[in-house]
Amino acid sequence: MVTGLTIRPFMENDYEALSNYCLPIEQAIYTSLPLKVIEDFRKDKYNLPMVIYLDEDLIGCFALYTDKAGNEYTSNENAILLKSFSLDLRHQKKGLAFKTLKVLPDMIKLSHPDKDEIILTVHHSNVPAINLYKKAGFIDKGYRFNGEEGEEFIFHFALD
Repeated sequence: MVTGLTIRPFMENDYEALSNYCLPIEQAIYTSLPLKVIEDFRKDKYNLPMVIYLDEDLIGCFALYTDKAGNEYTSNENAILLKSFSLDLRHQKKGLAFKTLKVLPDMIKLSHPDKDEIILTVHHSNVPAINLYKKAGFIDKGYRFNGEEGEEFIFHFALD
């Protein structure tokens, strides 16, 4: 793991840092803001919000969705869905998103040993994210989903 990089479940004392989170409008169209992720978590026990810290700074947020029945992107009941992945603007372009995605599979294997695949969706026009996910080892198998904002590519990462 990267020195000082920590990924862990959201705790209430993270709320203040999340309320100061910076995400540019051009990126916010592709992902949920962290406070929305927390709001959704409070409504759905299968939605697990996670935070990313670099030393003492909260730098990112995402959610893991664990409900077998609620994952509309795959028929694999052992898949976990990665949702709303983002990094605070002040910590972008430093390789931290890539480093997070590289350590995420091992973290999921430990915390969810019943899962054998990570699934995520990315908007077809979000080229920087598509390139990031490919670089981190996620595979586009050609599956598509018609999302609220247009076509989504479905990416896969085998946890074996």
